[in-house]
Amino acid sequence: MIIKINPDNPQERLLRKAVEVLTGGGLIAYPTDTCYAVGCDLYNLKGINRIYQIKRRPLNKPFSFICQDLKNISEYARVGNYAYKAMKRLLPGPYTFVLEASRQVPKILQTKRRTVGIRVPDHPIALGLVGLLGHPIITTTAALPDEPVESDPYEIEIKFKGHLALVIDGGIVLPEPSSVIAMIDDVPEIIREGKGDVSSLV
Repeated sequence: MIIKINPDNPQERLLRKAVEVLTGGGLIAYPTDTCYAVGCDLYNLKGINRIYQIKRRPLNKPFSFICQDLKNISEYARVGNYAYKAMKRLLPGPYTFVLEASRQVPKILQTKRRTVGIRVPDHPIALGLVGLLGHPIITTTAALPDEPVESDPYEIEIKFKGHLALVIDGGIVLPEPSSVIAMIDDVPEIIREGKGDVSSLV
């Protein structure tokens, strides 16, 4: 099922339909500021396991998740002073921050070093979903193993047939990866330079 949602001013009643799917344990595809993503409710372990299977991803490579804002991030990760200031300046935006996980994060989403990847994308649909759901959503690129990331929601529906309960059509999103920055012990380390400008952190 595809539902068309305005990417600039998302209709709340349509977002609620998608949130119902997430609450019911379903997987959805939705737009972010870097690409279309596949996700489920952070606390739905069955959904998370299904995404691991679809992506053929080893369990020691956890998925990132989307928070609504900086306050929300501090519930799920330890945020030092430097990290807080940097994130306040850069978010929402095309960045993934790797932080030390709090107890709120399911073990399956933590690395051996107990870190997590967290995003606050600059996209009204993604943020609207998290806000209505009340807690984070898993985020991983809408691409099957060894295939490119799809920019068209209708192509995503075809490729992921049988796996997704809902695809949100928020228009075409040309994929460009987020910049990944580790902030362990409040020390910035650029892991991947992507769409987000990292010059202020170097």
